[in-house]
Amino acid sequence: MNKSRILLIYTGGTIGMIKNYETGALVSFNFNELLENIPELRLLDCHIDTASLKTPIDSSNMNPQYWGELCSIIEKGYESYDGFVVLHGSDTMSYTASALSFMLENLSKPVIFTGSQLPIGDLRTDAKENLITAVQVAALQKRSKPLIKEVCLYFEYKLYRANRTTKTSAENFEAFTSPNYPELLTSGVHLAINESNLWRSNRKVLKVHYNLTTEVLLLKLYPGISQCLVEEMLSITCVEGVVLETFGAGNTTTQKWFLDVLKVTLKKGIPVVNVTQCTSGSVIMGNYETSVALKKMGVINGGDITTEAAITKMMYLLGQNLSSKVFKIVFETSLRGELT
Repeated sequence: MNKSRILLIYTGGTIGMIKNYETGALVSFNFNELLENIPELRLLDCHIDTASLKTPIDSSNMNPQYWGELCSIIEKGYESYDGFVVLHGSDTMSYTASALSFMLENLSKPVIFTGSQLPIGDLRTDAKENLITAVQVAALQKRSKPLIKEVCLYFEYKLYRANRTTKTSAENFEAFTSPNYPELLTSGVHLAINESNLWRSNRKVLKVHYNLTTEVLLLKLYPGISQCLVEEMLSITCVEGVVLETFGAGNTTTQKWFLDVLKVTLKKGIPVVNVTQCTSGSVIMGNYETSVALKKMGVINGGDITTEAAITKMMYLLGQNLSSKVFKIVFETSLRGELT
């Protein structure tokens, strides 16, 4: 059986950092040196090539332009490789990985995101295990075809569906969680694969969507949020979509001014998606009196989608130029396994 061909794509981030011992600061190093720091990669039963963003960045500077560059690298290498591993800073990894899950339609090969909490040159680094296992996972095959056929995130012994993840710790090695969907794989002595949880892709040709609309407003509610703030934010002329982070199962204040502002926003044709602030659980509009009005006026039910996936899905769908009615139907539909 032919060895899997894996393309390792470097974007920047902690995993590609070493310490400048004169200043104590972390600095990027040449990506080619990454393989020198992990000679174990040469022992894996697969062929590994490397690629890199034109300018590796700290993930705090990540934006849709870089997402497009990543998609372009994957699209150009799609026929030549069996899987892709993306090295990415952990801070915005869930955003990037969620975005690519929507941008890469009909994906039938693995795109595995990973990174680390400590630099690869650190004595206690988590980078080696994360990278080695991410490559192993990307190389998994069944009947001579890739086993994983979706965008995933691998971190600290667990593989998750990427658009279900959120970063929950800036300090622990177990930095990510998938609160509303079980892990796809657990790494122990053996790789324990939960095949029933994997995404079932169709056999259509890969279609890459580069057109994203970035004018999405994230509005997080809190007790006492003022009328003038909400009115000003929702009246900004460049806003094309709103992700509303609400309480509990999708509840908001029932004050008349707040509901009136939402009605005006929706009448402008600006979609409003209701997602919960809670770490786990789902929006169930109409379950409480405090969300009945939202349901009646046409606010989109975000279900158990993460905020990261809600924002990137909205960017993706706004770029499709859909009517308001179709937009609502499609957003409330699971496109890449982002919704239960």
